[in-house]
Amino acid sequence: MPPALPRIAIGSDHGGFDVKTALADWLRSRSFPVSDLGTRSKASVDYPVYAAAVARAVASGRCDIGIMIDGAGIGSAMAANKIPGVRAAACYNVKLATNSRQHNGANLLTLGAGQNTLDEMKAIIDAFLANSCTEDRHLRRVQMIKDLESGRANAPVLAALKEMNMDLTQSDVARIASRVKELIGSSPARPGFGPCRRDPASTPDLGPAALAHMIDHTLLKPEATEADIRKLCGEALKYNFWSCCVNSAMVPVAAQALRGSPVKVCCVVGFPLGACPSQIKAMEARRAIREGAREVDMVIDVGLAKSGNWEAVYRDIRTVAESVKDGGALLKVILETCLLTPDEIVKACEASLRARADYVKTSTGFNKGGAKVPDVALMSQTVGHKLGVKASGGIHTYDEAMSMVRAGATRLGVSASVKIIEEAIAKGLR
Repeated sequence: MPPALPRIAIGSDHGGFDVKTALADWLRSRSFPVSDLGTRSKASVDYPVYAAAVARAVASGRCDIGIMIDGAGIGSAMAANKIPGVRAAACYNVKLATNSRQHNGANLLTLGAGQNTLDEMKAIIDAFLANSCTEDRHLRRVQMIKDLESGRANAPVLAALKEMNMDLTQSDVARIASRVKELIGSSPARPGFGPCRRDPASTPDLGPAALAHMIDHTLLKPEATEADIRKLCGEALKYNFWSCCVNSAMVPVAAQALRGSPVKVCCVVGFPLGACPSQIKAMEARRAIREGAREVDMVIDVGLAKSGNWEAVYRDIRTVAESVKDGGALLKVILETCLLTPDEIVKACEASLRARADYVKTSTGFNKGGAKVPDVALMSQTVGHKLGVKASGGIHTYDEAMSMVRAGATRLGVSASVKIIEEAIAKGLR
């Protein structure tokens, strides 16, 4: 059987609408599966919205190749490259299209409606589709790009040093180490947490906009329907919550509902017990990221923690972390604090930090207790200088939400999100 034709996502702004329509028809006439993601008319629109939609279709695996057309192609390439997993290239001739595929592993082509004729664009697309990245030296460099994107910045740097075969003296190494320490010491903290974070206890009452931006709007009930998830996403769009947190099977529904918006898709894996093999959690995370999740909340194996097998707890988290980082997503580690002693909470936080997680999280909300102020404070004191802290489970009011923030929470997992924000609005907070 001949190989399947690549699935193509195509989009444009108003300036590229006519060209996009013609190219989509041309591709379909050649039997390519084409998803037209808009715009649908010549009415003025913002190109980043449609570039992001095409990019997300590629990053999620729903499509294999993306094509985006605006006036020059440059802005759409910039926007598309903000989506993890996308390597967009603006190409104005066949040579650039060929090079971008063979040397850079580009998976999204941007074109300028004002730069090329329709026939020239067809030739550029043909070259883009006909070529691929196969040579080892190019594949290695594409992997370096992926490593930079996933935060493993040291990997491509070390690979480059090795390739250069540099003969470093001991004094060279000492000087480099000193400079690295200097740079690390002067690096700004990540927003919301880090060494420069102010004392949480002094945090004033947050207004609805600021608080909403800390909330993962959550629906994890097993009986939740697709309609329930779409309603959840509609609320998130209305109130501008940070994300929607759903079970992994509902990620495609949420991703479709939130497409083109700043609201992220968050999902849980190994939920709610965590008592399954690490590789299963990692596979669940990889699939969720392909389908559109940008954040993953995993449940640790609590039995391993209660057994005092902290090396196994670390390996459990690290296995999932590697998959999540490869997908360019964030990882939060659910400790299920209601089942742990304070000493175990500290050790679980330390294992999460060592495993390169991004957040530690209190609870699933499915056990005998949820987030407690002392537990949040302990987590913040232990790793809050390096990791985010998510309080989740049993937060029903504005005052309860603020008590978690003041204890050190930098993210909140809440199902009563709308009620909490409406309370903030009623208080007249800004």
